[in-house]
Amino acid sequence: MIELKQCPKEFTIDQDKACRPQETVARVKKALADTCQGVLGTTDRVDTGRLGIPVFVSVCGPEAREIMPTRKQMGKGASPEQAEASALMELVERFSYFSFWADVSNFTELTWSEAATRWPESMMDIQKIIQSVEEDISEAEAVRLMDLVQWRFHPALDVFAGREEYVPLDWFKKLNEFNGSSAGNTFEESICQGTCELVERHVCAVIDRSRQTTSTIDPESLDDPVLSRLVDCFKAQGITLILKDFSLGYPVPTVAAVAWDPKTFPALSEIVFTAGTAASPAKAAIRAVTEVAQLAGDFETSRVYEASGLSKFTELDQVRWLEEGPVVPLQSLPTVEGADIYNELMALAEGLHEKGNTVYAVDTRHPDLQVTTNYNFVPGFDFRERTPNRSIGLFVGRILAEDAEFDAALEGLDVLEEVYPNAYFLPFFRGLLALRMGDPLYAAAQFEEAEPLQPANEEKALASFYQAYALSQMEAWEETLAPLDRAIALDKECKEFFNLRGVAHFKAERYAEAAENFQASLDIDSGSPHDLANLGLCHKFMGNGSEALDYLNAALDMDPSLDFARKHRDELLES
Repeated sequence: MIELKQCPKEFTIDQDKACRPQETVARVKKALADTCQGVLGTTDRVDTGRLGIPVFVSVCGPEAREIMPTRKQMGKGASPEQAEASALMELVERFSYFSFWADVSNFTELTWSEAATRWPESMMDIQKIIQSVEEDISEAEAVRLMDLVQWRFHPALDVFAGREEYVPLDWFKKLNEFNGSSAGNTFEESICQGTCELVERHVCAVIDRSRQTTSTIDPESLDDPVLSRLVDCFKAQGITLILKDFSLGYPVPTVAAVAWDPKTFPALSEIVFTAGTAASPAKAAIRAVTEVAQLAGDFETSRVYEASGLSKFTELDQVRWLEEGPVVPLQSLPTVEGADIYNELMALAEGLHEKGNTVYAVDTRHPDLQVTTNYNFVPGFDFRERTPNRSIGLFVGRILAEDAEFDAALEGLDVLEEVYPNAYFLPFFRGLLALRMGDPLYAAAQFEEAEPLQPANEEKALASFYQAYALSQMEAWEETLAPLDRAIALDKECKEFFNLRGVAHFKAERYAEAAENFQASLDIDSGSPHDLANLGLCHKFMGNGSEALDYLNAALDMDPSLDFARKHRDELLES
C-alpha cells in the first residue's frame, strides 16, 4: 500500500519539487543505466533559442520502444535543468505505465460480482462506476453490465480516506487512457502532480465544450519573478500571450494560455492553446507558459503540435471568445500552496472530496527501476477526447467487441440490447466484432447502419471510417472513398482518415492525390514515420527522386524497421 507522509519542498523556483532537478536527472539516469539499460536513448535540447525558454526531449532506447507507442517525450521548465528533468521523468512515467499494464501478475481477473464476493469489505462501490460515466442507471443494472466482462482488479489508494480499495483498473484505463499517469521524486510529489493534471484535463474539457466566458488574468499582477521573466520572453519577440482563469471553483488553480505570433502565423507557426494546473496560481501559470513554449517550436519552425486537452485553432477568429471576460489579478485564483507537498496534496484531496470527487492513486513503479510513478484517477472527471455521450454500456460494449471471446461477446451484446434497446452504439460494436471475426462484408453493413444513428459528428465520422476500413479489407479500394470523404468532412483532425484515403488513391496509382492525403496526415502528426514513407513512395512514382529520398530517409531515421521504405530508398540510390 502507498504510504503518504510529510514531504517538504526542497526546490520551488519554477516547479515545486522534493529535490533539485539536477539531483533528479543524476539519480534517474544512474538508475536507468544500472537496472534498465536500453530504456533511455538520449536527452537533447531542441528549442531554437528564440524565446529563451528551454525545451528538451528524451529519446526512447530500444527497450522502451518494445513496449511504448511513442518514440520521444518532451519536457518543459523555466531552466534547462528542469526541462531535462521533465523530459526524463516523462519517459520513466510512460515506460513504467506500459510495463505495469504488460505484467498480468499485477492483476486479478474477475467479474464485478466475483470481486465483490472476494473483497466484501474493501471493494470499490458500484456508485463510483456509475459516477465515472454520469449515467442514470440503477445499481442492479450497473452490476449486470459490469458482470459481462472480467476486469483487471488491482488495489488503489483513496487518497483522502487513506484506505485501499480493489478497483477494476482497466475500466478506468478504458475511460481515461493514460491521462493521470505521473512520476515524481516521491509519492506525494507524483500523486499531487498527477491529480493536478486530472483537474486540468477536466476543467479544460468543460470549458472547451461550453466556450463559456472566463476571467482574463491581468498581466500587471504577475509578481512572481520567474513567471514575469517567461512572459517577457514572449513580449520581446512580439508574441501575443493571453492568460485565462479556468479554475471553475476547484481547489487548485488552472491557468489557460493562448499565444500566437503575428509575424510568423500562419506560415511558420500555429496558434497554441494549452493550460497548466498546480498548487499555486504562479506555478500553474508557469506550467501553462512553458507548455506553450514546448508546443510552439519557438513560433518559427513550422512545428505542428497535436491537440490534446484543448482544441486547436487555425484562425484568429476562433480565439475571440478567449479575449472576453473580466480582468482579475493572478492572486485571486484558488491555492493550496504550502511548504510541504503532502499538505498540498491532502488539501487538494479534501477540496475534491467536498465537491463529491474521490482521488485514487495506484503504484506503477517499475520493479527494477523503482523510480516513483503512479496512475491516478477521479471517477466523474472528464477529458476532451472522451465522448460526452457515455454510459456503462458504451464502454462495456467496446470491450466486448474488441477483446472478449467471440461467444461471450455475442451474448454480451445481446444483453446490452436488452438494457439499451435501439442504442446507437450496438450496430457499431457488432461491426467491430465482425471485423475481429473475419467478416468484413457484414462489418461494412453494420457500420453503414450505425453511421446515421451516431449522436455527434465525431462518432458519425468514426462509423464512416470503419465502413471504409472494412471495405479496404476486401480490397474494395474505390468503394472506400465515399465513406472516407464523409468522415473527413465531419472530422478533419483524425490523421487515420487521411492515411487510409491516401492508401486508397495509392492503390489506384493516383499518386498526387495520395501524396496530398499523406501530407494532410503529417500536418496533424508530423512524427508519423509511416506517412513519411508513404509520401516518399508517392514522390518516387511521380518521378521526384530527390523529394522521395528526403521523405524515405526521414522515415527511416524515425523507424529503422520500415523495411519497405529501405527497399525503395535503396532502389532510388542504385538508379
